[in-house]
This record gives sequence, C-alpha cells and structure tokens, in this order.
Amino acid sequence: MSQEEFNKIFLHELSDLYSAEEQIVEELPNMIKAASNEELKEVLKSHLQESKMQIKRLEQIFLLLDAKPSKKVCMGIKGILKEGSNFISEFSKSNSRDAALISAAQKVEHYEIASYGSAYSHADYLGCDREIKNLLNDTLTEEKDANKKLSKLAEGSIFSAGINKLACKS
Repeated sequence: MSQEEFNKIFLHELSDLYSAEEQIVEELPNMIKAASNEELKEVLKSHLQESKMQIKRLEQIFLLLDAKPSKKVCMGIKGILKEGSNFISEFSKSNSRDAALISAAQKVEHYEIASYGSAYSHADYLGCDREIKNLLNDTLTEEKDANKKLSKLAEGSIFSAGINKLACKS
C-alpha cells in the first residue's frame, strides 16, 4: 500500500469520526432527557460538552491537514445510536432504562476509543505534526474517561449501589 492510499484511510477515519461526533451531539440530549438518575444525566451532559469540543478538534485537524471531512455518514455509530434510541422507547423511565442507556453509551465510547486509537496510530505512522497527535490523544483520553465514569455508575462503589443493581431490584 502506498503512503497516498494510507493517507486516504486516515482521512476517511477522521471523516468517520467527524460524522460520528455530529450524530452523538444530536442524540445525547435525547439520552439525557430519557435518563432518570441524576448522576447519569450529569455524565451524559458532560460528555455532550466534550463531544462538541471534539468536533472542534477534528475541524482543527482537518485545517492543519488542509483537508475537509467527507459528507459520508458514519454507519457504525448510526446503528449504535439507533439501538440506544430503541432502549428509550422500550423501557419506561426507571433504573432499568438507565442501565440500558449506560450500555448504549458504553458501546458508543468503545466505538470511539477504537476509532480514535486507530486515527492516532495512523497519524503517528504518517509522521503527522505533534499537534495533530496531541489533539487525537486528548480526545482518546476523554473517551476512555467517559467509559470509566459510565462503568462506575453501572457497577457502583463502596458508598453507593450501582444502577445495574438498582435495576435488578426494581
């Protein structure tokens, strides 16, 4: 594979992430509204703000690369978000719905962790500017942190029952 082809893969990955983040920003308000647990609402609100910043980072990366994102829709995240949307209509506002929302949100996070990890690796291999790699790494770190927060909400702590446990009791 030529470096030119590999660069196309990298730009495709960045475009995919840009589309994914736009879709996430559109869907997160629905998830926030559907959640009943206040901590879950706060984690989702926080991630909504991070996702808006992540879009700006991707725009900055495209600017640094003198490129534009393609108009192609990220089908992977579209399917994951649709599944999460189904949870909203399938369960009434409850701990069970919150547990389902956490599951859906973690699927989104795992998709993003894999995608940003790949994009970082591609940027490194292509010898991209340190600024591009830092922007990708900042977002990758945020995605990992969001996933940890969601896990903690689901599993609970020494001081509180997790949403999964509460859902099983209701």
